[in-house]
Amino acid sequence: MWRMFPLLCCRCPSPRRCRKRRNKVRPQPLAARIWIWAAHSCLCVCECSHVAIRLCDQLFIKCATTGFLTERDAAVYMSFMKNHSCYDAIPTSCKLVIFDTKLQVKRAFLALVANGLRAAPLWDSKLQRFVGMLTITDFINILHYYYRSPMVQMYELESHKIETWRDVYLQSSNRILISISPEASLFDAVYSLLKYKIHRLPVIDPESGNVLHILTHKRILKFLHIFWKKFPKPAFVSRQIQELGIGTFKNIATVQQTATLYDALAIFVERRVSALPVVDEQGKVVSLYSRFDVINLAARKSYNNLDMPMRDAVHGRSCFIEGVIKCYPYETLETIIDRIVHAEVHRLVLVDRANVVKGIISLSDLLQGMVLTPAGIDALLS
Repeated sequence: MWRMFPLLCCRCPSPRRCRKRRNKVRPQPLAARIWIWAAHSCLCVCECSHVAIRLCDQLFIKCATTGFLTERDAAVYMSFMKNHSCYDAIPTSCKLVIFDTKLQVKRAFLALVANGLRAAPLWDSKLQRFVGMLTITDFINILHYYYRSPMVQMYELESHKIETWRDVYLQSSNRILISISPEASLFDAVYSLLKYKIHRLPVIDPESGNVLHILTHKRILKFLHIFWKKFPKPAFVSRQIQELGIGTFKNIATVQQTATLYDALAIFVERRVSALPVVDEQGKVVSLYSRFDVINLAARKSYNNLDMPMRDAVHGRSCFIEGVIKCYPYETLETIIDRIVHAEVHRLVLVDRANVVKGIISLSDLLQGMVLTPAGIDALLS
């Protein structure tokens, strides 16, 4: 079992300097070795006096995806991110789940499902520090690699502890914990997320060593959207998404509804995508299957049947289902951003009038096009 702690928050006039809001108490292990603590934080939504949009003197800047833009337009979102810290983006209250590496893998993934989470920091009680993240990607890689292995039975894997997985089964994966300081800028956070192709970035207090929050693309874009009307709207957000070229429009990763679930896992591993549009014989999207849907296999103990067709896998989902939110090539960037923020999804499926998949617009694509491209950085290709 795992326990919940009440979430606390306080208000202070100086968000960047306040140390009282931070959790200074190192968490103690519970019986199940799962910790959930409060990330003490505040977010002054109504006070944006610290917003300082710096504009350069140059008249034009050449952007890879947006052509020639005025410097005023190109620098708006980039400057906003540079002038806000990661701590500014931490919500007033949040839930943080931490796993001890001695916890059984099965219990860890069940905890992720129960809390609607996709990842959790890992705490090594011997080393007394955070050593990594347990993510759904780990679960997918294990299923894909060992499902057809004659040496390992799938039911044996769930009895292992997380530290066993890390030492034995995940030797080839990236074991380095990528994190960021709360005082670092959101621009640095966006760059780290896109450069290292990760979806979650732990914000770790350098003084206490505690994880304060897990920053995501979704949270950063939502934070920007909160201040959407506080600064001048760049002209390029009124342009059509197909004209801007923000998104993936070639070699789109999809899966046929007649394909097997194992085929979908193979695409997740090989293409490193976070979701797959499920299409029919005409290429029309009928549903969306994401990485998070895979974690439900642990809850239903159905990971021994990965040969089921995608049609059955989609209908067999029971919780936390992200539906297909679509967009069209003629819609503007502003419309796309509003839709993805309000729907609280991670990507939009670009379709034509016949509902045929023509592209994917992800949170990574939006942050790259709005924040990094104006700075002359293409982290998605680095």
